[in-house]
Amino acid sequence: MSAIEATYPRVAQPQRMALRLIGSAFVAFGVFLSGFVIDEPAPYELWMAGLIGLWFILGLRISRGVAPLLALLLTFNIGGMLSLTQMKDLATGPMYIAVSTFLALTAVFYAAIIEDSHKRLPLIFNAWTFAAVATSALGILGYFHAFPGAEIFTLYDRAKGAFQDPNVFGPFLVPPSLYLVHGILVGDLKKSPLKALALLVLALGIFLSFSRAAWGLFALGVVLLIFIMLLKERSGAFRLRVLVLSLAAIIMLVASLLVALQIPKVAELFSARAQLVQQYDGEHLGRFERHRIGFTMMMERPLGIGPLVFGTMFPEDEHNIWLKSLTTYGWLGFVSYVGMLVWTLALGFRYLLLDRPWQPFLMIAWISILGHATIGNVIDIDHWRHVYLLFGTVWGCAALEVRHRRGQRK
Repeated sequence: MSAIEATYPRVAQPQRMALRLIGSAFVAFGVFLSGFVIDEPAPYELWMAGLIGLWFILGLRISRGVAPLLALLLTFNIGGMLSLTQMKDLATGPMYIAVSTFLALTAVFYAAIIEDSHKRLPLIFNAWTFAAVATSALGILGYFHAFPGAEIFTLYDRAKGAFQDPNVFGPFLVPPSLYLVHGILVGDLKKSPLKALALLVLALGIFLSFSRAAWGLFALGVVLLIFIMLLKERSGAFRLRVLVLSLAAIIMLVASLLVALQIPKVAELFSARAQLVQQYDGEHLGRFERHRIGFTMMMERPLGIGPLVFGTMFPEDEHNIWLKSLTTYGWLGFVSYVGMLVWTLALGFRYLLLDRPWQPFLMIAWISILGHATIGNVIDIDHWRHVYLLFGTVWGCAALEVRHRRGQRK
């Protein structure tokens, strides 16, 4: 029995089912809105604020399995609140921490509703995939100026879809891409062409974002996904199918890339972006020097310096989640964030190869978090909505496993 059913045991079965279906549909719509973040606060925040309140009023509970995630995220944001005391001019600082705190609550919410019913996982990932295809299509159309005003979906000749930044747009598309790859490898072959078409749209969106972080995240994610699937499945026939279909998918993606590179504009920007170290990385006060100076400075600032202050002191923002944790959330926030990340990865790894209905979603979320932690060395991810969805997915699946084992013992 779920938490909501336990809270309202006298509600008639048809009414209860209707409430659950409506509630799940609202969650799916909220996930869909996460693909459209032009400004902050975005429609996603407004929708999810009401939805989270409604669910908890109706009896959604935070279990002991999810409570550590809540504690770590709240501690992380308390560090952010303390950093506000170091600002001479608060400006947009309070709003920044308010959004951070809200996003933290969304992670806990996702974990709680997934623990309440693992059947919401396909709904969540399907909604994410629809949003990703839609926003990727906007980015592609914008890049090629397919209609008047389409350039609103680009930035510096890079596709950004319905996002503020190509460097957020690209990584947002990666987990749904892994979901589609998994579906092609294990699903009904009759549905594979449609999934392959959607995957092609996402892959082209990732490519045209010209985000090196997104490119690396996509490549790492696909390799890890195939490796873990081969590791989990012992059947020789299944392994052969995975290898054959993976090879076919890689050939399709490479062929599409080669076609895209025939366009001079694409080839020129690709050649410039494909360099491992850009001029703005290694120059004076470039990315790497800012990291060195920033870490040294933060050793003397236990409370941090406040949100968005670093960008007023240097030519660019931190572009490093570890440094961002120190500047914006202080030592307390840094320790909390690192602790949460390590705990999440350890928790997911523990249950990664178990044969459960939620295993594919746990696997995709775990791989994506590992990848985001890697690209966090060169980019800030503390306000990326989908990252909190990934955290919630791993913790929700872990809570499901604890409940499953408890049920077996009983």
